[in-house]
Amino acid sequence: MNLFHNFWDYFIPGLTTGSMYAVIAIGYTLVYGVLQLINFAHSEVFMMGGFGSLVVLSELAPQSPHGFTSVVWVIVGMIAGALVGALTAFGLEKAAYKPLRKRNAPKLVFLISAIGASFFLYNLAGKLWGRNPVPMPELYTNGEVFSVFGTPVKITQLIIIGSAVAMMIGLDLVVNRTKMGAGIRAVAQDAETAGLMGVDIDKIISRTFIIGGLLGGAAGFLYGFGISGQVWFTVGFLPGIKAFAAAVLGGIGNIRGAMLGGLLLGIVENLSSPLFGTQWIDVTAFVVLILVLMFRPTGIMGERLGRSA
Repeated sequence: MNLFHNFWDYFIPGLTTGSMYAVIAIGYTLVYGVLQLINFAHSEVFMMGGFGSLVVLSELAPQSPHGFTSVVWVIVGMIAGALVGALTAFGLEKAAYKPLRKRNAPKLVFLISAIGASFFLYNLAGKLWGRNPVPMPELYTNGEVFSVFGTPVKITQLIIIGSAVAMMIGLDLVVNRTKMGAGIRAVAQDAETAGLMGVDIDKIISRTFIIGGLLGGAAGFLYGFGISGQVWFTVGFLPGIKAFAAAVLGGIGNIRGAMLGGLLLGIVENLSSPLFGTQWIDVTAFVVLILVLMFRPTGIMGERLGRSA
């Protein structure tokens, strides 16, 4: 009954969290679409993006920015997170995956390499920034902008949802309307044939990792400053697992499916809070995933990247 009386109180935070899951899930689904590989180190790309923005803002941003200055520093933080995420993902591909690809290693070896890279990155972050959470700088006062049926919508929620929607639309246009996107879809559908037709597969794979890293790093900043308020060395673990679940829920390898899966997962887990209690939020998200896969094993949209356009 509480859910029906306070629906928007749970829906709006769920949409905010789901936007994060959707952006992170895209990184998983892009790499899987091109390589048929689950990049379990993507959660650490997200984490490194959060720390990258933290370092830049801590060093450069004034103590109490306000007005237009706050907008500038939010943009700077997002760009910093995105660039660090892209560099991390690019380095990850070159160090952990490309050598295995050149040797035609089994898929299991790629998986082990991904897990090893994940351990390395979060322990590196723990060594560099410590094991305790580090607060993100406050860039503005998080006030109410407007309300939806009496539920306040705050500045941070608008920034997160708006940024996530912009990134998702931008990526969809890149993949479906550009030459690079055509290359990504070609490699995802049939890498061997794409190579015979002149597509530089190594370059496409590197660019795919970079795009996923840009989105994951930007999401790391948005999550750190807007949802958790802090960054720590294992911050990517739970959001990463849920984003992977979202990618599977939507249809692993399908970009629009990852977007839909992330949004649905965030909304469902928040709506479950008044029904089952906050302690069951994480369980509910994965129960929903299991139930959907029981009836539709390929996920909601269920197509691979190369066939989704």
